[in-house]
Amino acid sequence: MTISEIIFYLFSATIIFFSILTVTSRRILRAAVYLLFVLVSTAGLYFMLNYHFLAAVQLTLYAGGIVVLIIFSILLTSHISQKFEPVGIKKQIFSAIAMAAGAILSIMVILNYGFNSLITVADNPTMNTIGYGLLNYGKNGYALPFEVISILLLAAMFASIVIAKKDKKTN
Repeated sequence: MTISEIIFYLFSATIIFFSILTVTSRRILRAAVYLLFVLVSTAGLYFMLNYHFLAAVQLTLYAGGIVVLIIFSILLTSHISQKFEPVGIKKQIFSAIAMAAGAILSIMVILNYGFNSLITVADNPTMNTIGYGLLNYGKNGYALPFEVISILLLAAMFASIVIAKKDKKTN
């Protein structure tokens, strides 16, 4: 086993471990910190694959921006020591069934897909072509998806703050 394989398995185990902790944690701030570990480990995998630009975007946008936004939202809308209610056995059983079905479906699709072994070499991108792609609204442009996602995230942030700040009326 080479050092690259050991590091790959270490990153993979970290992603799986902290992903499970993220969705099972009863404390919301801890779940956000566990999510940070997942995103940083994912960036580590991108660095291993020599996708340096994607790894940098992963670190700055997701690990640096989104997680900080989530943590600030948590600090603004709830108490840090707030715990979620324990999940009932019925929800745990249905969640386990849904997780197993999703895993089986994903594994079946991956194993039955005929992957092509054709290797294509990408053009050597320049800063101009990357900038044009990021700022272009037309074909092969990414400006419109970025704008749509930013509006979606803003709407989700406002909705979560409104829901969290709403007075809980007991009948």
